Amino acid sequence: MTRVLSALALLPIVLGTIWFFPPIATLVLAALALVGAGIEYLGLTRAFGAVVPGPLVVVAVAVAAAAVAYDVTLVGLAATTLVLSIVSLATARRGRELLLDVAASLLPLIYLGVPIGILVQLRITEGSGVVLLLLATIMVSDTAQYYGGRWLGRFQLAPAISPGKTLEGAWFGLAAGALFMGWVGPMVVSGVETMTSASVGVMLVALGIAGDLFESQLKRGAGLKDSSGLIPGHGGVLDRIDSLLFAAPGFYLWLMFA
Repeated sequence: MTRVLSALALLPIVLGTIWFFPPIATLVLAALALVGAGIEYLGLTRAFGAVVPGPLVVVAVAVAAAAVAYDVTLVGLAATTLVLSIVSLATARRGRELLLDVAASLLPLIYLGVPIGILVQLRITEGSGVVLLLLATIMVSDTAQYYGGRWLGRFQLAPAISPGKTLEGAWFGLAAGALFMGWVGPMVVSGVETMTSASVGVMLVALGIAGDLFESQLKRGAGLKDSSGLIPGHGGVLDRIDSLLFAAPGFYLWLMFA
């Protein structure tokens, strides 16, 4: 029940911002999500023993996302170089510890900044419908995975990484994503056939599952169950957007090149 109530409280804010307001509102919402996700990520890095300059990394991630959103590649590269130079010079640690600090500082620019920036860019260039299509496909799939796994789940999908995920739940998610994308996709993306759209739905769900498992690896390595307790019934911001972080780049590449 807590999970459902949290979703009902958050969905109108997210969907309403994307649909009714100009793209700058989506960028502001994305920045807020990045701050929350960035803080949670810093907690994970501390558990791994990395020394990361928190404020610098959070700001750099926001700059990287804005640069991707407005297609200013040089700004993103400059933010990456800035983080690399400051971290490598500011830390007093050397050897393998230095590499750990630098890697942990640079990862969120790619892991968080680029995918969220892509979402905002899609809102600017392709319109709100395309962004909501991606979000809805992931949400429908996640719901099908959760309840399908609870209903018929017997075999673990990745027991060493995420014991709660089942193979049956994944199949439910793949089927739901394919059906939803195959049905709604041609209405939103012009010139796309039903079968092509359904296959893209399968791709998005598969990438989403990979993103979920990647974050589970980080949490398991850090000895944490959730990235935080910010969202009752869902965990933290990272726990809510982990699938999207891998699915968004795949969706973008399909739209741009397929």
